[in-house]
Formats: sequence, C-alpha cells, structure tokens
Amino acid sequence: MFIRRRSEKKKKSIIREYLEALIWAVVLALIIRTWGVQAFKIPSGSMIPTLLIGDHLLVSKSSYGIKLPFSDTVIIPIGDPERGDIVVFLYPEDRDKDFIKRIIGLPGDVVEVRDKTVYINGKKLEDHWGKYTDAMVLPSGAQTRDNFGPVRVPPDQYFVMGDNRDQSYDSRFWFGGRGGFVPRKDILGKAFIIYWSWTDHGFGVRWDRIGKILH
Repeated sequence: MFIRRRSEKKKKSIIREYLEALIWAVVLALIIRTWGVQAFKIPSGSMIPTLLIGDHLLVSKSSYGIKLPFSDTVIIPIGDPERGDIVVFLYPEDRDKDFIKRIIGLPGDVVEVRDKTVYINGKKLEDHWGKYTDAMVLPSGAQTRDNFGPVRVPPDQYFVMGDNRDQSYDSRFWFGGRGGFVPRKDILGKAFIIYWSWTDHGFGVRWDRIGKILH
C-alpha cells in the first residue's frame, strides 16, 4: 500500500506540473499577444512599394500604450500615433477585418487632396511616401481618389492612406466617399519590421526584404 500511495502521489505531482506549465504557457502567450508583438501577412498591394504582397511583418502592440487584456482601455500610455506611422487597425466598415495603412492626418488636422496632391491644414504635405501609377487625374465631384475634402479629423481619430495612392481603399473612400477615420482605440499597433517575404506567387524568397525596418 505504501508503494502504491507513493506512485499515486508521484502521478498527481506530474499531472500538476504539466497543468502549471500549460497555464503559464497560456498566460505568457496572452501577454505577448496583448502587449508584445503580432505577426501579419500582406495580402494586397495598397501599400506598394513600401509593403509588397507576400511580406510578413511584425507589429508592436505596445507602441502607443499598454492595454488591459481583451479591452480598449489603456493602462500605461506610452506615446501618440504620428504622421507617417504604418499602423494595423480594425477596418471601420467591418471591424472583423484588419487593415494596414499609413497615418496622414492627425486629430484636428484639415485634410484635402487636390489633383493627387495632399494638403494638411492648407499646406502641401511633403509626401515622399505616396506613389502614383495612373497619370490621369480624375475630376473633382465625380470621385474621391484624386480630389477629396477638405475634412477635419475628429478628436482621437486618424486619417489614413495607402502608399499606393491610385490603388488603395482608404479614408478617402469609406462610407460612400464621405470620408472615414480610424479611432485611436481601434489601432492594434505599429508595423516596424519585415521578417519574411515571399514573391507574389510564393515560389521564391525575397531575401533583400528580410529584416527591413519600416518607416
């Protein structure tokens, strides 16, 4: 009986160790996912040439503050999103989807696009991020791609655009072309590095893009 009891106790001890290890693994995973980094894959070309289809990147989820797990509540503020940041956020028209764009307009800014040129508060933006593939400038009134606004960005919200300006569905187009903004609470994090990259068809590795810092 003594030997059997020792065996049962040893078995319970092993089971307990496995359970504790599993619990800690889950806790660590939650901490990393909530406050650390998360991996994303680029499925479309709206951020070309900065991001290509098949790029895999890491997003810092604590760039702008540490949130309570499963909550939008920031418990430790760190910094504010800045113009030019590449951010992943909940798509305003369908919050089940994640989008990635570049912040162009900050809270309180007046954003306007005139003949493909972006203006912030009436001044031409030094827009070295934007790339244009269509030489045609579409007239104002009939579309919002090349002529948009002016609109004022509401408090705690951001105006975002894709770097591939002629082929990006962004703040210019959301909600029927009336313009749309990204609430700060819906920003999941700031993209900071490409850790892997496949060609569009997945047949080759873009070695020159691996380790590229995003800015």
